[in-house]
Amino acid sequence: MANYKSDLMQTLTERGFLYQCTDDKELDALASSSCLTGYIGFDCTAPSLHVGSLVQIMMLRILQKSGGKPIVLLGGGTTKIGDPSDKDKSRPILTPEKIEENKNGIKRVFEKFLDFNGPNAAIMVDNADWLDKLGYIEFLRDIGKHFTINRMVQLESVKRRLDREQPMTFLEFNYTLLQAYDFSELNRRHDCRLQLGGSDQWGNIVAGTDLTRRLENVSTYGFTTPLITTASGGKMGKTADGAMWLNADKSLGEEYCLSPYDYWQFWRNTDDADVGKFLRLFTDLPLDEIAALEALEGAEINQAKIRLANETTTLLHGAKSAQFAQETAKKTFIQGGSSAGLPTFNITPTELETLGVIDAGVLVELCASKGEARRHVKAGALKINDKKVSDQAQILSVNDVNEDGVIKVSVGKKKHALLKID
Repeated sequence: MANYKSDLMQTLTERGFLYQCTDDKELDALASSSCLTGYIGFDCTAPSLHVGSLVQIMMLRILQKSGGKPIVLLGGGTTKIGDPSDKDKSRPILTPEKIEENKNGIKRVFEKFLDFNGPNAAIMVDNADWLDKLGYIEFLRDIGKHFTINRMVQLESVKRRLDREQPMTFLEFNYTLLQAYDFSELNRRHDCRLQLGGSDQWGNIVAGTDLTRRLENVSTYGFTTPLITTASGGKMGKTADGAMWLNADKSLGEEYCLSPYDYWQFWRNTDDADVGKFLRLFTDLPLDEIAALEALEGAEINQAKIRLANETTTLLHGAKSAQFAQETAKKTFIQGGSSAGLPTFNITPTELETLGVIDAGVLVELCASKGEARRHVKAGALKINDKKVSDQAQILSVNDVNEDGVIKVSVGKKKHALLKID
């Protein structure tokens, strides 16, 4: 591992963020001698970000904690095009109203991780402020002339589509030009010298550094992270239950939010082999403390998982939510009881009279369908108040309401929800 002078480069490399860098020595010198401004772009394709975006958010956090100035670039303009990177088909086109709605939801996430006050305060900008005003002829003449088709078809995002003979629209083909233009515009407006991103953005980032050099006659830099996967090979932030969202606000839509308890449980259920890596990437814990936690073996590794869950949940939802989630989990799994911290669904006494266990599993969203609920019954995984359901035709009643005033529905050992009689 290279020995860097700046806190930024040393921290990013030690904690496992570095995959590619355009000129690491020059960037290290710049970061150690000035207040370096860097940015990451986030398109507004949903009203929340998920855990898959967390590694990028943490890089901005490290940049700021190292004395640099982070820029959060919201893609109000580029969302109208759709980034073809790491995708096999065109992204659905969203209306301006939907993009604005998504943008407002995404903004809330960054307030948890970045400081928007102080001498190196983070700033948030929208590329629609300049992209929406571009004239087509002027853009082709002033920006398009710096790009060759020969080079663009070698970009991984383009090459993959062409190799698979999958269609790629001219609209998507222009995305690289727009992202490169973003970099030059941020350099001109905010003296931004660094763009960070995932490995799938390397081609776009290099295009931006080259364009900025041509237009502004200044050196800029690109830094990408490796693709973060789980030990099982899965994509970070995606599970069998869907994306792990970074927002708990149900006003954004039930499908785009995740309770602090479920967020805590996601990290608590980390594979043993991933604990050390995730502690380095997604928490602020010192490296020596992480090394000690990573060295735990056997059942003691659960202490490291709980610490990971507490640290990550505290960053996003606060210390009280993390503590409450841990206490909820302890009561649920160790004492076998139920708790108000679990996802809760209201039901009337009349509805309860005809509610079967199969429908209950679907109602509390632990089963995607009645067929899946039946399979869980056959496997002995569906439980009511911690008792296995053996009869698929079983109907719930007031007799199933426990001392806490709820009915606890479970699938396996890790998925739980409550039915509350309203």
